[in-house]
Amino acid sequence: MSVDSVVLPGIPVAAVTDWRSAAQLVDHTLLSPDARRSDMLALCNDAVHYGFHSVVVNPAWVPLAAGQLHGTAVQVSTVIGFPLGASLTVTKLFEAEAALHAGAGELEMVINIGALKSGNRVLVRSEIHSVAELAHSAKAVLKVILENSLLAQEEKILACALAMDAGADFVKTSTGFAASGATTADVALMRGVVGHAVGVKAAGGIRTAAQMLSMVEAGANRIGASGGVSIVRELGAPR
Repeated sequence: MSVDSVVLPGIPVAAVTDWRSAAQLVDHTLLSPDARRSDMLALCNDAVHYGFHSVVVNPAWVPLAAGQLHGTAVQVSTVIGFPLGASLTVTKLFEAEAALHAGAGELEMVINIGALKSGNRVLVRSEIHSVAELAHSAKAVLKVILENSLLAQEEKILACALAMDAGADFVKTSTGFAASGATTADVALMRGVVGHAVGVKAAGGIRTAAQMLSMVEAGANRIGASGGVSIVRELGAPR
C-alpha cells in the first residue's frame, strides 16, 4: 500500500457535543513509573465521576483498578510490551494473559518497531494476531501502538494495514514516552488506511480541549490523555 492509495476521510468518525460526549472518548491514563496507590485510586475515582471510557495503567496496577471499578461502566486498560515493543512475542503473550486474568478489558500492545523497520512483516503481523486472538477469547479489546514518531510515512501505512489484517480493534499513535506524540496528520493518515474497520486512538501530548477536538476531527474515536480532567473541565464539566 502506498501513500497515494490512501483516501483521507471527509467527515469525523466521532462527535463531541458537550463535555459528557468528550469524556466517553477518553482513556484516562497514568503510566508514570513512580505513580502511587493513592494516585491510582484518584485516577479511578475521576474516571467514574466524569464518565471516562477507561483508565490506562501499568500491568502491576490492574488488580487494584479492576477492584475499584468493578460494577461501573469504566473499563480497565493496560499496556503490553511497553514502551519499547521489543519484547519477545511469548513475553507479550504471557503479559497479556496475566493482565486479562487480573481484570483488564483492554490491552494496548506496542508493535515490534525494529521488526517493522527491518521489513519483517510476518513477525509483526503474527505477533499482533496472536495477542488479538488471546484478547478476543477473553472478550477484550486490543489496541496496537505504532509509535509514529519513529516511523516513516510508508511504515505508518504498513503498520496500520498489518494491524487491521491481524485483527486489532484499534491502532494508536504513540506511547507518550517517545520524542513526540499524536499529530492530526498522523491520525488522518491512520483513519485513511483503516477506514471504519477499526478504531483510531490519538495519544501523546494531548493536554487541551482544542487539541482533543482537532484529533477527533482528524478521525480519532478514542483519546489517550493524562489530563482528561482538565480537558473535560475546559468543556464545561463541574469540579
